[in-house]
Amino acid sequence: MAVFRLNFNTLLTLSWRNLWRNYRRTGIMLGAIAIGVWAMIFMTALMRGMVDDMLNQGIRNLPGHIQIQHPDFLDDPNVVNSIAEPSGELLLVLKQSGTKRWATRIKVAAVIASERETRGINLLGIEPDAEADISGLPALISEGRFLETNQDKGIVIGAKLAERLETRLGKRVVVMSQDPDNNLSERGFRIVGIYRAKMPGLEEFNVYTARDTLQQLLHIEGRVSQIILVDEDYREIEPLYEKISQATPPGLDTRTWYQIDSYLAAMFNMMDGFVLVWVVIIFLALSFGLVNTLVMAIFERIREIGLIQALGMRPALIVYQILLESLLLLLIGLAIGNSLAVATVKPLESGLDISIVAEGMAMMGVSSMLYPNLTLYDMVLANSVVIILGILTSILPAWRAASLDPVRALNTN
Repeated sequence: MAVFRLNFNTLLTLSWRNLWRNYRRTGIMLGAIAIGVWAMIFMTALMRGMVDDMLNQGIRNLPGHIQIQHPDFLDDPNVVNSIAEPSGELLLVLKQSGTKRWATRIKVAAVIASERETRGINLLGIEPDAEADISGLPALISEGRFLETNQDKGIVIGAKLAERLETRLGKRVVVMSQDPDNNLSERGFRIVGIYRAKMPGLEEFNVYTARDTLQQLLHIEGRVSQIILVDEDYREIEPLYEKISQATPPGLDTRTWYQIDSYLAAMFNMMDGFVLVWVVIIFLALSFGLVNTLVMAIFERIREIGLIQALGMRPALIVYQILLESLLLLLIGLAIGNSLAVATVKPLESGLDISIVAEGMAMMGVSSMLYPNLTLYDMVLANSVVIILGILTSILPAWRAASLDPVRALNTN
């Protein structure tokens, strides 16, 4: 053990001194590693933030992390495929503290008509008190007010729909849909609020009114289309899903957001793989500089390596010394790169305004504000990949140094 400690301390001292023999080259390589690590972590944080925003927006539009509905509702969102409002064991579980937020909702296809235009819409009957947690809609109101009670007689439409209908706040519109007997139900509503969605396309289709008012219009008192639940984190909903599934009456369908929307699920599953590929690609570019630095350092020290071999240093220790030089170079570069990443990402976590490309980002389902998400997992992954691949790429220069012939090395000019 003492011999090993002595050898290691000697190798560490030699490696540290050799690293700074040519401080310009070492400094350039450290800068390259630091910038590469910063780029890995910074771009990963931006991508995490963008994907999180896309997922959160998509989940809000579903809406909810978990939905309970008629088994045929997702394929045929018809008023016929409605369910009774929650009661019994299900209502008890929903009210328990472990369940974060929940609400019932009615969703039907309808037609809305103003004095000049007619449009097809999704008519949504909601519980106003719960909607802030479910979809965040109250915060999006740009004109007028949001619905106040479950019996509110007003209607809230999107800004683009108001433009298409050539109407405005305070005007009356007529909404038409079908009841369970396929009879036409229609009613006049006054526009009490206009909202602007983070994804402008939604403004043309989603129209909101109070749940009880819509139940009366469609003659489905006591029935709803969906029961929607929202948990703290869309990544950790399995415990809540298990609890709700067990309490759901037979004949109803309970699904998570990733079961409902396969696109969002694929995006969520793809992100970790994308991060790994991104980190590896960046490091492959860095590896050429790292190998070049080590090879040049070996060429400058051929006679020295021959001398220490002639004095009895085993080839294995030479390999360890070169690898230790590489590890020291990587660790210093990682420390600088990580510090830069934290210093640049943390101030941006409150929001990065990308409104200059808002229209294009909206097509991808991303809002005009981007919130970078710096995670410990991504930092550990980037650092681990850099160290592992860095050591692997250093093996060849180390092996070449250890395989030098001492006699020829000592006679090298």
